[in-house]
Amino acid sequence: MGSGNQEVSMLVENGGGGNNNVKGLLSKEMRHGRTAHNMSSSSLRKKSDLTLLSKVHSDTLKNLLVNLQEVILGTKLSIIFPAIPLAIVAQSYGFGRPWIFALSLLGLTPLAERVSFLTEQLAYYTGPTVGGLLNATCGNATELIIAIFALSNNKIAVVKYSLLGSIISNLLLVLGTSLFCCGIANIRKEQKYDRRQADINLLMLFVALLSHLLPVLFHYVGASAADTVESSLQLSRVASIVMVTAYCAYLVFQLWTHRQLFEAQDEADEEGGNDSEEAVIGFWSAFAWLVGMTVIIALLSEYVVHTIEDASDSWGLSVSFLSIILLPIVGNAAEHAGAIIFAFKNKLDISLGVSLGSATQISMFVVPLCVIVAWILGIKMDLNFNILETGSLAVAITITAFTLQDGTSHYMKGLVLVLCYIIIGACFFVQRTPSNQTNVPNITHKSTTEAVFRAQ
Repeated sequence: MGSGNQEVSMLVENGGGGNNNVKGLLSKEMRHGRTAHNMSSSSLRKKSDLTLLSKVHSDTLKNLLVNLQEVILGTKLSIIFPAIPLAIVAQSYGFGRPWIFALSLLGLTPLAERVSFLTEQLAYYTGPTVGGLLNATCGNATELIIAIFALSNNKIAVVKYSLLGSIISNLLLVLGTSLFCCGIANIRKEQKYDRRQADINLLMLFVALLSHLLPVLFHYVGASAADTVESSLQLSRVASIVMVTAYCAYLVFQLWTHRQLFEAQDEADEEGGNDSEEAVIGFWSAFAWLVGMTVIIALLSEYVVHTIEDASDSWGLSVSFLSIILLPIVGNAAEHAGAIIFAFKNKLDISLGVSLGSATQISMFVVPLCVIVAWILGIKMDLNFNILETGSLAVAITITAFTLQDGTSHYMKGLVLVLCYIIIGACFFVQRTPSNQTNVPNITHKSTTEAVFRAQ
């Protein structure tokens, strides 16, 4: 499979250690150019024992087995992989749709972590800058693919709910749990982090918040409902273009001009990332696996979108609760677990990089990209997430900004963030929005309220 896999064969023959040929390909800049997302995912990887594979004489078979060992069994989440074929079988044989939803959602968990692993493998051959771009576009591939399938089925509310839930989950649940665990595990130590990275992410989040607030306010100052909806839609499209442009500038800032602010700590490599300091599979193998897993993510995402309403009816939970609370927690469990693991080690820069980085990527790239894609498809999706949802987003961003203002942490800060998340989760748990509203092209606060009263 090319020169990359020849190097893997040499790695196998040496028992998986001390491969100077592969290490020679990696510059110091490459090894230290890993992002917080890469470091977070690496905490869930297992060191592969390739000694037995060195006895295989066929190079083709050996490369295939190495790929299977590294990609499928090289993660602590490999035990969840059976959920993927089970979801496909359940769909093929017409099992209960809530079961299909649960199995699909569970199957997305290891796939998200493996996408991070494969993009990092590609980065060893393409360089840190291209690797950073890959991470910037594939880091939240699961959310983006689910959103695109929901858009294609005209389920605008599911798109908005799931993306909003990912942002709030990263800001309150992941960051809060990380700060709390760091505070408890290192209660006698000073807990510091670099404020500069947090500041730029929070600035971007406030830009996203402004873009969401103005379309909501249009519904309170507009002359008529028709004019208000049209004005909100036009503003949302303009704001989305501005947000994507701002995100591109953010990438330039992150990958070129101020790269040092976003690189993972060197000492983190020593404790949590030794197994990722060298490429373990070839370039084309990593590319093929990445394409294949993206296809599987797309398949499972389609199952999730088509069965979420049935799961909502069967479990007695609102679609808003499933989309805002359950989808982000399960879909990003691997990345979130990695952030918490490094928090236990008092490496808050990595934990902040994961939580704030994901929130920024979703709010400034995935959300406006969905609006633009909907525009191209002729679907009227705007940035009006309704007053309740937008208010929750505003509270999440504001309290996170206050929490991170002094560059130090303790467990009480994390506890407050988690408690805020629980309150927001309880709000959407008790909210009873009819499931058929998930097919409405554009939901406003007024129409939602009227629909609820009519249902009563």
